[in-house]
Amino acid sequence: MNSLLKLAILTLFNFSLLMVPKLANAHEANHTYVFLRVYENGVNGRLEISAKDTNKELGIDLNEEIQEAELTPYIPQIKKYLESNFSLTSNGLLFPIDFGETKILALDDEDDYIEFHFDVKKTDIMPDYFDITYSPFFKSNSNHKGVLIIEYNWKAGIVDNHTLIAEIFTKGDETKQLSLSDVSLWKGFVAMIKLGIWHIWIGLDHIFFLLALVLPSVVKRNNFQGEVAVLDYDSSEKSQWKPVAKFKPAFLYILKIVTFFTIAHSITLALASMNLFTLPSRYVESIIAFSIAIAALHNIIPIFKSEEWVIAFVFGLFHGFGFAGVLGEKGLGGDYMILSLLGFNGGVEIGQLCILAVIFPILYFMRVYKFYPKVLHYGSGFLILISLHWTIERLFEVNIPIGRWLSSIL
Repeated sequence: MNSLLKLAILTLFNFSLLMVPKLANAHEANHTYVFLRVYENGVNGRLEISAKDTNKELGIDLNEEIQEAELTPYIPQIKKYLESNFSLTSNGLLFPIDFGETKILALDDEDDYIEFHFDVKKTDIMPDYFDITYSPFFKSNSNHKGVLIIEYNWKAGIVDNHTLIAEIFTKGDETKQLSLSDVSLWKGFVAMIKLGIWHIWIGLDHIFFLLALVLPSVVKRNNFQGEVAVLDYDSSEKSQWKPVAKFKPAFLYILKIVTFFTIAHSITLALASMNLFTLPSRYVESIIAFSIAIAALHNIIPIFKSEEWVIAFVFGLFHGFGFAGVLGEKGLGGDYMILSLLGFNGGVEIGQLCILAVIFPILYFMRVYKFYPKVLHYGSGFLILISLHWTIERLFEVNIPIGRWLSSIL
């Protein structure tokens, strides 16, 4: 195999594997974290504290890599300590904090943290502000810091924040005021648009599906017999590719395909978000991965004659269930559901159009060169391989180190 082709395949595979979104949790030493989620008529959140800080403050002996069995006996003691050092008040009224579920948060190359989830009581009517007092671990470590992060507040335009810090608690400065009055429906709507744009941009499976649909949009087959199309523009062949003559009709056609994709995922996103119809995420994610293979295979062995919109619509239904899973992970529920759906869908559409605006002109420019049919075929072949790799991993819940395997055989 040509060494340049080997390098290209390895690069594409490794790029696609590296680009799969991962959750990144960076926690600094001597820091604990307060995450708050503010809803229309309720507040909840979690505290994240390290084993090292807990041991030092309470005189217990947890391993840096915490095991559930060793943690369980200490949970009541730790909760009692946190309850006495963490409070929310407003206008002199104390809002009781009810600690519930406890989880172990294992971080790469860092000590484990313990998550203490909590609900804030008596928030049926939301106050204009909270005075938050947070003072754990300051006694044993005067340099300790408590970091407050507002993870969700729809009307403040915050829907998925894990990194932007709202306040920092230090020894001698343990009370901070959090305003809840600087809010509006517009901020929440714009935040949902941004979330939709960001999700489509980091969703490599969605981007590859769009790419598979866009690749043939700048060429057309002279004949359609359901056979494999040849790899060049040789007019003597029975079935051949021909570059499209004008930019506008080709762009409008691919825009039509993307619009059908949007219509489809909007339908299922709405159904799933309102709990009217859902599918197991394992199968949804597997079908989303497999949809790339079907769209790419159509570029090599035509399934529909100039009706790629059918593929976009049918599989767009499953992509919508995938989007609904994202909204569920972000904790979006009944708060302003209609505006959330409109904003998120609008963001996804804007993100798709931005991708299309970048890719399509490049493909249109390349279409007149004799090598373009090879780009179409080999590119589609690559997408099929990636699709099958992801499908197997997601369906059977296994990890296949395809990059290392390719390196060994190429």
